[in-house]
Amino acid sequence: MSTLLEVSGVSVTFDGFRAINNLSFQIADAELRAVIGPNGAGKTTFMDIVTGKTRPDEGRVLFGEKSVSLLRMSEAKIAQAGVGRKFQRPTVFEDQSVFDNLLMALKKDRKPWSVLFYRKSKRDTERVEELAEQIGLTEQIHRTSGELSHGQKQWLEIGMLLAQEPRLLLVDEPAAGMTLAEREQTTDILKEAAKTRAVVVVEHDMEFVRRLNCKVTVLHEGSVLAEGSLDHVTANQDVIDVYLGR
Repeated sequence: MSTLLEVSGVSVTFDGFRAINNLSFQIADAELRAVIGPNGAGKTTFMDIVTGKTRPDEGRVLFGEKSVSLLRMSEAKIAQAGVGRKFQRPTVFEDQSVFDNLLMALKKDRKPWSVLFYRKSKRDTERVEELAEQIGLTEQIHRTSGELSHGQKQWLEIGMLLAQEPRLLLVDEPAAGMTLAEREQTTDILKEAAKTRAVVVVEHDMEFVRRLNCKVTVLHEGSVLAEGSLDHVTANQDVIDVYLGR
């Protein structure tokens, strides 16, 4: 598989604190990756850099077959290029139905004239129904989103991002606040999504990470400490020392 995202030699400092320190990271198209690490390891800053929210002091961030530099693009342009991000707390339109949330999120021409004269097509309806099935909300498709459980809102937001057809999806702690059954379905949704795009999951729940059954990247003090299967990285002495505070 070809590399979709390449982060190379990236560093960033905030008020004298080096949040990211010579970080290098690669992920292929149609790959699922979990990123773990203690608080302050640089996980959120890493996602901020990829999505354009934070500009590094040095290094490069290349995306796609043409190795386009994301560092030269605005947050909006990066999203348009195919990078989607889901934050920990779900953000959906709670007074709108699941169907309408997904419909509004479909990848469309967003120019004012096009939006003004938009008419829902049969294909739009079919695509929304496909997304609802993919995220397990077919039976709730006409419910108001504010009535959904926390886990269902998380799934809806994932569906809204998938509606934008991103090539890279960054997901921040999706298991937080979920029931066991919701966590299990969330792993299934993310694994299915990773069949057609790259998915990076930042997570603290190791059982959730184990269920993802994917390559794991451990961050510590803004750098990659270890990579491999969960069993491999948790047996790494450096990782053990970090988590046990030695």
